[in-house]
Amino acid sequence: MSRLDPHSYFDDLQPRTERWHLRFLVDFQRRVLGGEATLVFREPSGGTLDLDTKGLTIYRAWVPALDLDVPFELGEEDPILGRRLRLELPPDTGAVVLAYETSPEAVGLQWLEPAQTEGGVHPFLFSQCQAIHARTLVPCQDSAFARVAYEAEVVVPESLSAVMSAGPAGDEPGRIPGTRVFRFTMPQPIPSYLLALAVGELESRDLSPRARVWAEPATIGKAAWEFAGVEDMIVRAEGLFGPYDWDRYDMLVLPPSFPYGGMENPRMTFLTPTLLAGDRSLVDVVAHELAHSWTGNLVTNATAEHFWLNEGFTVWAERRILEAIRGEEAAAMGWAIGQKALEESLDRFKDTPELTVLRTHLEGVDPDDAFSSIPYEKGARLVALMEARLGRPAFDAFVRDYMKTFRFTSITTEQFCAFAEDRHPGLLAGVDADAWLHRPGMPANAPVFRSATLEALEALGRGFPVTRPEKAVMDAWNPTELLIFLQNIPRTLALEDCAWLDANLALTGRGNYEILVEWLTVAGASAYEPAYPRIREVLSRVGRMKYLRPLYASLGAHPATRGLARDIFAQASKGYHGLSRRVVQGVLDKFPA
Repeated sequence: MSRLDPHSYFDDLQPRTERWHLRFLVDFQRRVLGGEATLVFREPSGGTLDLDTKGLTIYRAWVPALDLDVPFELGEEDPILGRRLRLELPPDTGAVVLAYETSPEAVGLQWLEPAQTEGGVHPFLFSQCQAIHARTLVPCQDSAFARVAYEAEVVVPESLSAVMSAGPAGDEPGRIPGTRVFRFTMPQPIPSYLLALAVGELESRDLSPRARVWAEPATIGKAAWEFAGVEDMIVRAEGLFGPYDWDRYDMLVLPPSFPYGGMENPRMTFLTPTLLAGDRSLVDVVAHELAHSWTGNLVTNATAEHFWLNEGFTVWAERRILEAIRGEEAAAMGWAIGQKALEESLDRFKDTPELTVLRTHLEGVDPDDAFSSIPYEKGARLVALMEARLGRPAFDAFVRDYMKTFRFTSITTEQFCAFAEDRHPGLLAGVDADAWLHRPGMPANAPVFRSATLEALEALGRGFPVTRPEKAVMDAWNPTELLIFLQNIPRTLALEDCAWLDANLALTGRGNYEILVEWLTVAGASAYEPAYPRIREVLSRVGRMKYLRPLYASLGAHPATRGLARDIFAQASKGYHGLSRRVVQGVLDKFPA
């Protein structure tokens, strides 16, 4: 037995799946997918095959070439891993088929009632398989080690459309009356967590010959305008990292309950509608998800224990793209905003410092519980140190070599380190990589990113409310500059100071959620009542964990607002994704009695 991933029953000595053929029947009434998965192996094999499942009902397994049923056994339920599905394959099995059904409570699927959508008429479904939730959709080797290509057909109500993390391969009326079947092909091998499906009332707009945005009809116009510059981002990224290997870069703007800012599903990036600020000020998230096309999707962390390889390189890449488009000042601002998120995560894990190392050890730990900004921001700073050590031209060549060498593979931290030492002996020792990878907290040589504008904004924020910025100065701020000012003001203020900020900067009515939530966390912690209706509105509408965690925590900081937080959660939680509910419940549990 050779289990390489602490979060999967995948055994490297057993038959390795090379391709999936998936068939889904989407049942909105019962909130399940009726599924049939054909697992095609690299070579004909026999013997024991262990698969990951969670909440799946397995009806049958058989070898289609022989029309022979395969005996199977579901193991005991593990709260993190789910249930191991063990098959006993006959000799020379080239493929096995499993008929099954998902659970209505599958954490990898969110089913939305019409009232939870923008249109308000049709239901909506979307998946979220990272980190280990593909097993709630498909019985599979749910580890990034086991990359697969796939084909799929999805049967949906005829009034709805389906999209996947794959290329469209046509659609037609389904054999079941009142349905339509959509077909997809993903020819490149992907890790299972990048399997993605969404079904709803959708429209699309082309942004370039290889980029398109999808959204509900009420949202599509805003989305197309907001992301109109994506082709320029792709071109800039190709100049830095090499050719784009996924043929198309399409995006889907989901309903507000989506728990993340974005998810880098290849060929169909999922995005939160909170990015639609109306001024293109939040498209940095698109740069991040696009960068994943190289750092994460092309070269992938082998397990959740090596997550920094995905996210650290991607944050660094995102800021290089932004620098290429907007200049060094914009990149410095991005590093400053990320610094605050990093400090908050370090504080959140102060009692579990082992989760602040980059090369984590997570056996017995749910990857969702370990999720934070640390692999993103601490990891990006290690990459930036390596860049500074080698010099930009040499490091850019190193990154392109890295992408080419490990293209369409999943690797460990140890493999990366061996590669770096082979190409540039002494590089890792020169930046004290061991401290970054294996020791908690931030090393002493952490890089600092400065600019005159950044320092002035930070000083103004730290000086408030003793010194109040002049109105002409505030009126000249762009959204990023305003955000940095707000990040540096005290976390609680007197009510008159809250009122002054709100009146002079029109904060409570902002449509930019980065600015709005930063402000509302201060307003909530300060018990500033004029902001309560907006806080309730945001927490009732938006399911993005990045916003829910600080907003609920701010309400818990003041005795006057703890009841408000509990009341909002009681009413809003049914509309949250399961991951978001868990995060918020954890925050509420820490409130003083």
